[in-house]
Amino acid sequence: MATDKEHGEGNYKASRDYNERTKRFVDSGKVEEAAQDAAPHNAQEAAEMQDAEAVGRSHAKEEDPALRKGQRKQPPR
Repeated sequence: MATDKEHGEGNYKASRDYNERTKRFVDSGKVEEAAQDAAPHNAQEAAEMQDAEAVGRSHAKEEDPALRKGQRKQPPR
């Protein structure tokens, strides 16, 4: 049994650090520039990104309900 309280679920220090860095980045005003830099530069890159997304989605347990804003989540049957 691990006694290290800085790793794994509930790693509050890492979570706080991530949140602070994310806030600083958003506040820096560089989000739009970073999004443009991350966008595919040609059709081949676009296809590769779509393929990678499909692979990632194939590993997902279910679709993220946040993708369906405004729609009610269906209760389990």
